[in-house]
Amino acid sequence: MSFRLALIGLALCGITSCSKQGYIFTSFHEPATDGLRMLYSDDAYHWTDLNKVLLKPEVGTQKVLRDPSVVQGPDGTFHLVWTCSWKGDKGFGYASSKDLIHWSEQKFLPVMEGEPKTVNVWAPEVFYDDDKKEFVIIWASTIPFRFAKGIEDEDNNHRMYAVTTRDFVTFSSPKLFLDPGFSVIDAVIVKRAIKDYVLVLKDNTRPNRNLKVAFGKAALGPYQNVSETFSPKLTEGPTVVKVGKDWLIYFDAYGQKIYSAYKTADFKTFKDATSEVSIPEGHKHGTIIKVKRKVIEKLKK
Repeated sequence: MSFRLALIGLALCGITSCSKQGYIFTSFHEPATDGLRMLYSDDAYHWTDLNKVLLKPEVGTQKVLRDPSVVQGPDGTFHLVWTCSWKGDKGFGYASSKDLIHWSEQKFLPVMEGEPKTVNVWAPEVFYDDDKKEFVIIWASTIPFRFAKGIEDEDNNHRMYAVTTRDFVTFSSPKLFLDPGFSVIDAVIVKRAIKDYVLVLKDNTRPNRNLKVAFGKAALGPYQNVSETFSPKLTEGPTVVKVGKDWLIYFDAYGQKIYSAYKTADFKTFKDATSEVSIPEGHKHGTIIKVKRKVIEKLKK
């Protein structure tokens, strides 16, 4: 009888989901003044909007919350960073939470205050480097006349910068993280294995404005061998999640007015998987993390 019940249980697991983990996709809606939203999923392919605002932006010149990036530290704390102004700020927003519901006081982290000519700080992305036991935050900024440019305006010629921290109280000095020889924004770090990292990035030059990858042996790089593009033109805001043997790269295909996904096993060949995923309307640039199912269940209440 117990064997039969076990078979029934396995069958039900196939219909529903008996996994103890699920996925969260941070999000925002335009015009980004409302605040942090989230999607959730059992399989990282089909997403449902929580239909609630979890954090209203209070810091920055414009007090918006764009490009929310979240990571869970080894102690279980979630750390969130976001773009808080289009231009004029020399830093980004930060808050932490134990459950993604109750948040700490928001802070403005002035990472580029030492560069007075900085035009903007865009799309901070937080990554936990388990090799060095520290958090890495990367972002795009423009410092006019600092780098060679193509047809970009001087106030739109971005490079990627980085800081590290162990506690979000003290930070390393900001350093140039990536100068691929062109304007670059929206980069995300992916760890495949020990000393095997991939950087998914947006070539923001005209007329390209598409996604590429580069490769490195450490979270902080250096990243080399920048690929040709794998995405259509007018794409941005990538995030990456591993599902089974494949990596799913989600991104905003704003030129096509859709949210898209590509699939890859090796970051060399890519397959359009947009028809395999479902994303709620209005979702914008965020990051995906795997969480315990009880975290999602509490968020849904």
